[in-house]
Amino acid sequence: MPDTGRIAAAFHKKAVEYDQHILVQKRVAAQLVGSVEQHLKGRPDQVLDVGTGTGALLERLHVQYPDARLTGLDIAFNMCQRTLHKVGPACNIVNGDAEYLPFKTGVFDLVVSASVLQWVNSLPAALCEFQRVTRPGGDINLAFFCDGSLEELRSCFRDTVTRNGVDSSMSRLHDFRNVDDVTAMVNELDFEKVVVTVETEVDWYDSLNSLLRSIKSIGAGTVSGGSGKGLGWRGVLQETSRLYQERFGLNGRIPVTYKVLYLTARTKA
Repeated sequence: MPDTGRIAAAFHKKAVEYDQHILVQKRVAAQLVGSVEQHLKGRPDQVLDVGTGTGALLERLHVQYPDARLTGLDIAFNMCQRTLHKVGPACNIVNGDAEYLPFKTGVFDLVVSASVLQWVNSLPAALCEFQRVTRPGGDINLAFFCDGSLEELRSCFRDTVTRNGVDSSMSRLHDFRNVDDVTAMVNELDFEKVVVTVETEVDWYDSLNSLLRSIKSIGAGTVSGGSGKGLGWRGVLQETSRLYQERFGLNGRIPVTYKVLYLTARTKA
């Protein structure tokens, strides 16, 4: 289960270098704006971006809907500060938690969130909050990483741990949510016009170390170290890197695959 406090601290710490490493997240934000245009009924007046980070999605929304009143929320204070610096007075920036939104009921025409909900402690709680703050007949458009993301890393790391008798405490990988489970959660809520799709994004890195540095640089740690028998942590990484190159490497580089779940829904009028 994700530790919300730890996640907030990690993203707070990495706010300065965050923009340099969010290649996939920027593509997801662009696609989400396209999804909003496709599914939205009319032009929104009040828009909320949950987990705004440093404002990649918020900036796109401001271009797309210049007359809308935009609010960005993030759990990491430094992210809020950087977003405020980038977007200026055009947007309202709030430091807060996706599972406990500090807004009145039914105030937003559109709620969006990109590349964030894989980190929340309780996805049902966040979805309920999104529904609560959206006006009747309003729209929710979300995108987040789901089961199948980082599968190359997961399989190589898992096999290294298994083959070398490494203590299981070293094998903690983030568990991305299953698409069927997410769909079931949404169907239990009082939404209309629910559409769930999954897209694949692939990035390439020079090495496992460069991949892990990139993940760490956005505050999103994926593998956890620890002391154990067998190889030890450095040996685990070296063996994982070897397997990664052997199985998936191409021209000296390695791919990393992300499965992105896109969800659109409308609250009942």
